[in-house]
Amino acid sequence: MTVAGLTALDLVAGVAATVVWLGAGATAAARRSGLALALFGVAVAASLARVWLALALVPAGSWFVQEKVTLTLPLLLLAALLAGVLAGPRLISTARGREGASSGPAVVVPLLGAGYAAGAGLVVTLLIGYPATWSTGLITVALVAAAVLVTWRLVSASVPGLRATAAVALTVGLIGVGLAFVPAETTDTGGGPSGAMDTGGASDGDQMHHGQPVTALRGPSTPAAGGTARRFTLTARTATITLSSGRKVAAWTFDGRVPGPPITAAEGDLIEVRLRNADITAGVTLHWHGYDVPSGEDGVPGLTQEAVLPGHEFVYRFRATQVGTYWYHTHEVSDLGVKMGLYGTLVVTPRKATTEGAQQGASEGADLTVPVHTFAGRTVLGDHDEPFQQRVAPGESVRLRLINTDDTPHQFTLSGTPYRLAAIDGRNLNDPGELSRTRLRLPAGGRYDLVLAMPASGAVLRVDDRAGSLRLTPDGSRASGDSGADAPATAGDASAVPVTGEDTSGWPEFDPLTYGKPTATPFSGGSRFDRRFTLVLDRGLAVSGGRPMYAHTVNGYAFPSIPTQLVREGDLVHITVVNRGRETHPWHLHGHTVLVLARDGNAPTGSPVWLDTFDVRPGEVWDVAFRAGNPGMWMNHCHNLSHADLGMALHLAYEGVTTPFHGTHGG
Repeated sequence: MTVAGLTALDLVAGVAATVVWLGAGATAAARRSGLALALFGVAVAASLARVWLALALVPAGSWFVQEKVTLTLPLLLLAALLAGVLAGPRLISTARGREGASSGPAVVVPLLGAGYAAGAGLVVTLLIGYPATWSTGLITVALVAAAVLVTWRLVSASVPGLRATAAVALTVGLIGVGLAFVPAETTDTGGGPSGAMDTGGASDGDQMHHGQPVTALRGPSTPAAGGTARRFTLTARTATITLSSGRKVAAWTFDGRVPGPPITAAEGDLIEVRLRNADITAGVTLHWHGYDVPSGEDGVPGLTQEAVLPGHEFVYRFRATQVGTYWYHTHEVSDLGVKMGLYGTLVVTPRKATTEGAQQGASEGADLTVPVHTFAGRTVLGDHDEPFQQRVAPGESVRLRLINTDDTPHQFTLSGTPYRLAAIDGRNLNDPGELSRTRLRLPAGGRYDLVLAMPASGAVLRVDDRAGSLRLTPDGSRASGDSGADAPATAGDASAVPVTGEDTSGWPEFDPLTYGKPTATPFSGGSRFDRRFTLVLDRGLAVSGGRPMYAHTVNGYAFPSIPTQLVREGDLVHITVVNRGRETHPWHLHGHTVLVLARDGNAPTGSPVWLDTFDVRPGEVWDVAFRAGNPGMWMNHCHNLSHADLGMALHLAYEGVTTPFHGTHGG
């Protein structure tokens, strides 16, 4: 059984134990000793089931059982033992027809106390999450003790030592509350050396003397040799857009379009984008998703720049050094801004049609960029919210660049032809094999490049087995505007058509870690790492920005209270990302590409997989690594942007790099 399945069963067992222990106490108080005894037996079984499930989770990692082993199960087992010793014999005696006080405090209170302990375990797991600290433990024990004392007082006229016991419980609880306000460490060195770092917030220039400001880490102003300067201007404004179905949607746009204008370049070109804000009152920036730009060009408000407010502008410059499929989006109030339409595509093609260039799409053929988004519950490809077609000549090479601009994964299927998955997140795979009848699960923020030869019978791309699909249709000639990286799926003579084809809902899911062939990598899981970080993703009560919330947490904290990961240039950095929650978290590190070392302890068996966004599903453990070669201050966050907005974000900073800004950003 999977870790997620065991975790779900543990929650079910926890609920059952709580309900049955409390039911046993209630029926004992009602003098129904036979039923109370039966419930007592079921409660013991449910409690033991929780122990077995915890043992079954141990091999998956201590993260999944930490609060169980250190707090909740010992508390439950102690309470169950007391209930067994104090209440069990009396219930058995009464059930056999012998005289006994089966409804007295010595029976009712221990049974209910075991129910309180079982319920406390659920509260700790669901509301507090990882990790269980001394503060959590003391407060939990104090609350259970207080509940037992109140119950005893309600069912008994006299409670020996009530005041002394209550005073102890109160003291323990207050100590726990006090420990909760002990400040956390501000940095996590990952086991490496620590050094001077200022994450920002200074109001004067003093911090500039302690290191290099992130504002100095900007891109060049000239292209590489042989390249050209490509200049774009994007104006962010509110607008009403019209989808292909005729439906009108209120949106936030770049240049009045959704998606925004495609940005294209050849390798070595200089990309210069002037961002202007007409009327987005929340402010706007540009983040180049998956593109390892200099830190000062990364577009994170409060960290690398201030948000661009209405009437203002900001100019981004960087060289097109990475070939492949990428995208851009706002990073100011991004949970809302991206959802409303502030995004667009970025495609860089090779300058020369080498073998590598052919893989990346430099050879002649149809090159279709297909960003997928959701507006008002409707799946939209480009600006098409209904099935549409694109004409491609039979035998012609086709590259489909799939981009997931949503917060959650999408499932893609391509029927009617075999194909190769040539690149993931803009990076080529080694010797990708032929695929067919396969479901491609694309994480939020991720990209897949599909390469195929156009079949004479046509092909159908489906998204989530529903409308919003693309039909590739042959007609013997290419329609105007259908080829080249400048042509998104919305260009040319695309028109709405009925989409038919085989049922793809039962196709097996593609696993990128078993696809292609292995080849050498600059480092591996057996390398010597300079820094090791662990990020345990969960849900729990935390303080974010000075306000308490039910947050998406990392190691028990919410942004901006999560310790900043500190690295030095040249470090080899290992990150373990653990999902002990119940939702998928697409993890995204800015400014770096990570090599996947293992998933759930299993190393990839196919091509090396380099990613900038990877889905960590419930119960999964991912091990990834990167070489720290891009100095700056970077966001490291969940790309389900609503999760990031609720706390699941932190900073990764290079030693000596500072920021003149406030050190937090608007989501």
